[in-house]
Parts: sequence; structure tokens; C-alpha cells
Amino acid sequence: MIKRTILASVIRAIHTKPVILITGARQVGKSTLCAQLAKEYAYHYVSLDNLREREMAINDPELFLQMYEPPLIIDEVQYAPKLLDVIESIVNERKFHEEDNKGMYVLTGSQAFSLMAGVSESLAGRVQILEMSPLSLREIRALPEEPFVVDPIRNQERAKENPVDANFLAEQIVKGFYPELYANPLLDSETFYSDYVRTYIERDVSQLIRLNDKLKFQRFMEVLASLTGQELVVNNLAKALGVSSNTISSWLSALIAGDIVYLLEPYHERSVLKRVVRRPKLFFTDTGLAAYLARISNAQTLKNSLFWGHFVETYMVNEIIKSYKNHNKKTNFYYYRDADQKEIDLVMLDGGVLHFVECKAGVSFNKDAVSAFKTLAKNTQYEVGDSAVVCLTNTLYSIDKKIYALPVGII
Repeated sequence: MIKRTILASVIRAIHTKPVILITGARQVGKSTLCAQLAKEYAYHYVSLDNLREREMAINDPELFLQMYEPPLIIDEVQYAPKLLDVIESIVNERKFHEEDNKGMYVLTGSQAFSLMAGVSESLAGRVQILEMSPLSLREIRALPEEPFVVDPIRNQERAKENPVDANFLAEQIVKGFYPELYANPLLDSETFYSDYVRTYIERDVSQLIRLNDKLKFQRFMEVLASLTGQELVVNNLAKALGVSSNTISSWLSALIAGDIVYLLEPYHERSVLKRVVRRPKLFFTDTGLAAYLARISNAQTLKNSLFWGHFVETYMVNEIIKSYKNHNKKTNFYYYRDADQKEIDLVMLDGGVLHFVECKAGVSFNKDAVSAFKTLAKNTQYEVGDSAVVCLTNTLYSIDKKIYALPVGII
């Protein structure tokens, strides 16, 4: 079993909060993580994937929570959101009687909007929300993982322990990072993703939105996959698919709720607001799923395609964000593009300091590749710290003052 970095954050949470909610896409490993918790920390476990348990939780949540007493793990809690109100009353009652209420409930669920709204209303101040991602490469290789920082001294050692070349990277991107693909080496990735998409549309999307044309929705996912790492223009998608912009927005909301895609918002502050592009960039949370939907079947096809640069960027941005989510560390992520088409793939605002990151499939870069760094640095109100081009170089080197080329293996 692959050790998950986020487990340490879950264990800390059960000692500090009454309720822990672990969210994330289907099959990222939430149930496996909870099974480990149940074994090591004596939690009772119930899954609402079981239709009989789900029916009881929906129809009589009080009886359900009398039958399954804390400490309790409830898997797939989004199927019975009424449980949240009852959990609130149980947690509050224990606190009223001055009893220890830490770690009473561990809940898992997809990031359905209704679930998150229910948590915000019923369990505000009582719940720790942790976002679980697909595997990181460091988890797959059983290497220590820490939040990404641009630190040339520390990163030189980290790159040596995690070598990544173009061929290996392309293979990883196409395979993707869902745990089942690594737990079962005989599992064909195309079969896995075919089943994944069908199950997701049939079970998850249909609960979130009214879906009249499942084939067209899958076509929508395929078109989006070809746009990962690029700006999202809703009107263009609507024209390409022959549906309204409102329909595209509804479909997109379902993909975001299911943690299939996410939007990276453009960086802006008052000093640069008039110059920046306002549209977000879209990323698939898993490159393997995006490759399957874009009909990229192998590493060589990817490397020879027009998608290569955008898929490399998607991989790098995903791995950087995973490194923060896995440690439950909050940092603000953006991208930057201005009216002169100067772009920065990732802008990180951490502790009042900006860091700029370019994500590239090449090896050798000079000051021209980071001209946008200076443009934004001149206009920002924040301090600008070390910045980087993360790329396929084997060795770290300096591009300019406080700007470095970093091997992708440092993430």
C-alpha cells in the first residue's frame, strides 16, 4: 500500500476537531485511507455506497447515528446530507457536558456543492476540511514530500532523489495518478478510465445537475481535456458543442464539484487590474484522465503532439498544488497574463511574498523566458521572493538574480 502524505494531517485533525471531512474526486483513495484509520484508531466504519445504509441515513438520520456511535467514519456522506445537522447536535451535546468531543466523526465525500454548503451551515467551527488529491509522484516513489518552495540549496538535493526525464514524465502523464492503477499493475489504464468516466457520469453528475444528453456531456469532457492548461472561454465551448453558455456553466460546475477539474484564477491587484486578462485557466486534476479523454494513448503520441507543453504544465501545477494540499498548508495560487501577452504560469502568494513559476517542457532558458517576472515585479505592492522555471533540466542553474531553473523532480 502506498503511504499517503495527507494521513499525518488527518491524524492531527482528529486530535483537534470533532469532525473531519476528507473531500476529493472519486477513487483518489479516501476509502482506503479511512480503512487504515479504522484499523489503527478503532473507528467504526460505514459506507453510504451501501444502499441499505444509505436509505436509513436519509430517512432516519437520528436512528442511523444511534446505531453507529462515535468514533465513526461515514464514507460517501454526500448521499445523506441530513446527517450533518444530527452530527452537529451530538457534538454540541458532548461539549455541553464537558466531555471530550475531538475526533468523533470522520466523513468523506466528493466536493458536491450541496455537501460543502451543508458543512458550512451545520458544522462551522467544528470541522476540519482536508482535500485529498490523486497520488503525487513522490508518494508513488515513497519519497519524503514537503510543500514546494523555490530554494536552490534544498532543491538541489531533492532533485537527485527524484530524477525525471522527458520519456518518464510523458509515461507518467499518460498513466495518471489514481491509486488503483498502482495497486493493480495488471489493470489496463484505458479500461480504468473508460469505467471511471462512465461511473462518474452515471452516478455523480446525474446527482448534481439535470443531464439530458450523456453523450454530449462526455463530448464536453473530451473537448475540455484538450484545453487543460489553457484559458477557459465559455462562449467558444458553447459554440463548438452547440449548447448554451448556461449549459456549459452548469456542466462545468459539476466537474468542479466532482474535483475532476479546477480553475486557476488570474492574478490581480489594484496596481495591475486594468492590464490583466480576466479569464481563468482550466486544469484537469489528473493528467491520465485528461489524456484518455483527449485520445492520447501513449507517451510518444503525447510528446509528438501539440498538447505536450500544456500537459507538462498541468502535471507541474498539479504536483505543486498537491504538495500543499497534502500538508494542509494554505497558499494562494494564480496565473498572470496581461494585455501584452506576457504570462506567468503560476503566481504563489505566501505570507505576503510573491513567487513566480514558469512550467516548461524544455531544458535551457535565459532571461527572455522570464521577462514577465520583471513586469509584474515592477507593478506589485508585495515583496517578490525567489522565483523559478521548473523544467526538464537535469541540474539547477541560475537564470537571473533570484530566478532559477529547477529540475521537475524537485516538486
